[in-house]
Amino acid sequence: MSFPLHRYRRLRRSESLRTMVRETSLAPSDFIAPLFVVPGKGVRQGVASMPGVDRTSADLTGKDAKALADLGVLSVILFGIPDHKDAKGTSSADPEGPVCRAVRAIKAESPKTVVMTDICLCEYTDHGHCGVIKGDTVDNDPTLAILAAEAVAHAKAGADVVAPSDMMDGRVGAIRAALDKEGFADVALLSYAAKYASGFYGPFREAAESTPSFGDRRAYQMDPGNVREAVKEVLSDVAEGADMVMVKPALSYMDVIRAAKEVTNVPLACYNVSGEYAMVKAAAANGWIDGQRVTLEILTSFKRAGADLILTYHAKEASQWIG
Repeated sequence: MSFPLHRYRRLRRSESLRTMVRETSLAPSDFIAPLFVVPGKGVRQGVASMPGVDRTSADLTGKDAKALADLGVLSVILFGIPDHKDAKGTSSADPEGPVCRAVRAIKAESPKTVVMTDICLCEYTDHGHCGVIKGDTVDNDPTLAILAAEAVAHAKAGADVVAPSDMMDGRVGAIRAALDKEGFADVALLSYAAKYASGFYGPFREAAESTPSFGDRRAYQMDPGNVREAVKEVLSDVAEGADMVMVKPALSYMDVIRAAKEVTNVPLACYNVSGEYAMVKAAAANGWIDGQRVTLEILTSFKRAGADLILTYHAKEASQWIG
């Protein structure tokens, strides 16, 4: 009986052998943990559609960031839910708003944590859209100045990285210019460069109270059928000054992650979004899948596709599992 010269199973016989030759691996430092911040003190509110995810006041956000850092998760990204909302999202630049308070709390509690802040208006507008409304759509150019003011406020609070997620054209350049003008040339910019108009965002909108009161976001977020357009968006944002770029969502867009990886040499992130997280949690709770195994498989696939960094609500538990 003839056997092939190469027996690929030779290197699969034991966990030690598999680990030795593994091409893609995960580490806690690969993860960026999204954190939701609310006003007040001593506040912790669970998010029903996202088991294990809480909305916390700034003081507890600082403690949660420290716990993550102790596990090796050295980066967090903050989303704020303010007391006051208006048509222009002006509270987004409030130096005493929940995000700015949380930045300062994290820096006091866990100085080594890299603090990123989401730059968008959807959590701050009373209509839930990502910018100033004109007629029945978002008016791109007037929105840029408000986004820039939000980024500067976060930088003044001590943010290391600002991350615009609004998908307005030209916002990277506007934010970079405003940061430089205000003396924050060292604050980095992570652009949500290819953010799709996705159905996977539902649980996030519950957590962030950012569901649009009318219409949807398809006029400014990307169409799910497009990948060449994503490449244009990525290259444009890098040209405008983005230090890092992101693809969002991740699970159904790994071809986009790969395409982005191939056209740029800046660090590439992907966002393992709320709907992706909720699906895994629901299936695991029903006993339909092994939650730990599937979670780690999904996260590994993002890195295999080309992501350098993964924004994920699994950051804490995944770090505990991979130890």
